[in-house]
Order: sequence, then C-alpha cells, then structure tokens
Amino acid sequence: MIAVLGTWWRRARLEALLAFRDRRTMTFTVILPLVLLATLGSLIPNGTHLGPHVTFAQYMTAGMIASGLIYGGFQGLATAIPDERTNGTLKRLYGSPMPRSAYFAGKVGGIVIVYVLQLVLMLGVGVLAFHVTLPTNPGHLVAFLWLSALALVAFSSLGIAVSSLAKTGQAAAALVAPATLFLQFTSGVFFVYTTEPKWMQDFASVFPLRWLAQGMRSVFLPPAFGHRELGGSFDLPMAALMLTIWSIIGVALCLRTFRWLPHGED
Repeated sequence: MIAVLGTWWRRARLEALLAFRDRRTMTFTVILPLVLLATLGSLIPNGTHLGPHVTFAQYMTAGMIASGLIYGGFQGLATAIPDERTNGTLKRLYGSPMPRSAYFAGKVGGIVIVYVLQLVLMLGVGVLAFHVTLPTNPGHLVAFLWLSALALVAFSSLGIAVSSLAKTGQAAAALVAPATLFLQFTSGVFFVYTTEPKWMQDFASVFPLRWLAQGMRSVFLPPAFGHRELGGSFDLPMAALMLTIWSIIGVALCLRTFRWLPHGED
C-alpha cells in the first residue's frame, strides 16, 4: 500500500509540473480567474455593500474560489486528456507497469496542487485589492475542506467522463469552455444569485457549481448573509447532498466512458 501511495504521489507531482509548464493550463486555470476577479471586482465600487459587512468583491471572491475546481477539474481534464489519448501518452501508460489507478490519482493530485495555488493567489488579490476578510472560525475551515473535497471528486470525474467526447483538446475546449462560463453566470459567481431570473436559478440548481458557490459563501461571508440566499439560509446539507449526487454520477460516467486508446484501437 505504501508503494502504491508513493506512486500516486510521484504521479501527482509530475502532473502538477506539467500543468505549470503548460501555457493553456496556466492561462485558463490560474490567470483567467485572477483577471476576472480583479476586473469584475473593480467594476463595482468596493464601498458598495450587498449586506452588512459584505461587499461585491467579497461575494465574488467566494464564487471565484468555487470556480477554481470547475476550471481545474472539469475544464482542465476534459481538454488535457483527449490530447494525451491522441498523442499516444495514454497508450504508453496503458502498457506500462504503472498501476492504472496512479494515472487518475495523479490527475486529481495535480488538480489539488494547482487549486492550492489558485486559492493563495485569489485570496491574496481579495485581501490586498478588495480588503476581503478571511475566515478564522474552525467550523468554516472544516466546511471549506469538505466542500472542496466533494467538488473535487464531482468535477474531476465529470471532466474525465467528458474527455471521451472529443478527439482533441481544442475540440473539447469548444464544448466545455462555453458550458463552464454559462454555469458561472447562472450559479451566482458573477452576479448575486437571488437577483437572477427564476429560470436561471432553476437551471443552475440542477448542477453542482451553484451549490458549491453557495457553500463557499457560507465560508467567506458573515452568517447573517445567509438570509439573502434562496430559502433564507446557506443550506449546507442540500449542498452536501447535491455535490455527493454529482460525485456519484461523475464516477459512474467516468467508469463507463473513459477510454485509454483512441477510437478504432480498442
């Protein structure tokens, strides 16, 4: 077991290094969220409050932190894996003595490393540019950890599943990038969720990002802001349920659809 864990860790470090060296990954996973946070957070004066001690910048910071996992997990894997399948990387790994579990553990571990970098940079921008208050309550930190863990499983497995729909990363990007952006708009990342049209709220409520964003707001915003949420609370039990359901769906789809070899070589 120790040997397997060591293989997983080495693969995770390799995946993180590959991500840091890849311009597309760094642009769309790390730089783009920072640009969006800095730009959109600056459009509304920082003195504009959505509630007691809650500025728009602080509201958006929570949403962009939630978006970090859909960028890295869903969008990142959905676009990277097709290229690895096409250029023969997956075929070589499939025939190597490396445990196949190490490939998936490495992908997830790499996402975690990049997510930590995203988190540090976004909180740095939030604190320095917009005076965002960081959570110190142990309960908030625990909620952050389980929300991140469930979302990591959900978005990573969905990204792996979707990676089988396209032959190249460029083709996959044409599918997942608009979907990611639309989910952000409808899930209360760029706008206050309760001000959106009801059809947007109903649509977003089916998908995990809406619940992750709401959960992250419970971590980074004062408890009193829960009254501004739909239903009058942050509703963490429902967030946990929806993220768990999507994790199960994602893993099931991943097991059903993932392909090591290109079409025609199975």
